[in-house]
Amino acid sequence: MFTVIGEALIDLVQAEPGGAYVARPGGGPLNVAVALRRLGHQTELMARLSDGSLGDVVRRHAEHNRLGLSAGVSSPAQATLALATLDPAGQASYDFYVNGTADWGWTSEELAGIPASTRVLHTGSLAAAIEPGAGAVLGRVEWLHAAGGVLVSYDPNVRPTLAGDRAEAVVRVERFVAAAHVVKASDDDIGWLYPEAAAVDVLTHWLGLGAELVVMTRGAAGWLAVKGTSPPVEAAAPTVRVVDTIGAGDAFMAGLLSGLADGGCVEPGSVGAMPERVLTSVLHRAALVSALTCGRAGADPPTREELG
Repeated sequence: MFTVIGEALIDLVQAEPGGAYVARPGGGPLNVAVALRRLGHQTELMARLSDGSLGDVVRRHAEHNRLGLSAGVSSPAQATLALATLDPAGQASYDFYVNGTADWGWTSEELAGIPASTRVLHTGSLAAAIEPGAGAVLGRVEWLHAAGGVLVSYDPNVRPTLAGDRAEAVVRVERFVAAAHVVKASDDDIGWLYPEAAAVDVLTHWLGLGAELVVMTRGAAGWLAVKGTSPPVEAAAPTVRVVDTIGAGDAFMAGLLSGLADGGCVEPGSVGAMPERVLTSVLHRAALVSALTCGRAGADPPTREELG
């Protein structure tokens, strides 16, 4: 079973300049969890959901997509808001209302409730960056990695306006990378964290920290992946008419994890041993999941049947 830890918030999406904002459930971890469930995997969402009316919107969305919520937490704090503005190409930029909201209050005691049936744990995004909860999430991920038996996945999904000091953000991200087996980041993430470094050098550095597989997504330019001592592999993204890019990276992450699970690579050490041709097939499938999501409004990933 998959377990996803992180924020489940409300995206307020403005599709046209000066137009109305439309509320949709979102947040990277929620999007990953929904995409995994639509791809046919039993998935538990560990989120801190607001007891307020906006939290109810998120909860209904999770329940509609048949996510498990038993390991989550109900909070009297308000739901987090993300304001998404789209440019003419459908690229989204974000502003956030995060102060005192429900998503960031994780404690070590709450995170001890990870379901015992978890085989793959994914985390990242804002819940792995905003204190006081980020430190608790990191501590639990490091404990799981040291204990073995659970494949850990991480996506930094950096939001520069909330990431704080760059040097401190790099230290935090690298601790998560060292505690993960599978890492996915965007070229924007890499560029902000390491502005003077070549991307492939950063990915190789992350392998050296302990990750088995590191993948960088590059929008329409596709992806670049490094694993073990093998040469980097890359490919262009499928051609698609982009409606918007909301949830595209999350869909890729879910598609990657789904492919690894379908291939039986959900044990620590198994991803590093995966043959290159199998990995390339998995990454092409992840890119297709992302492309189909870009062809729809909002974070609306495809089902397994829609992949063909």
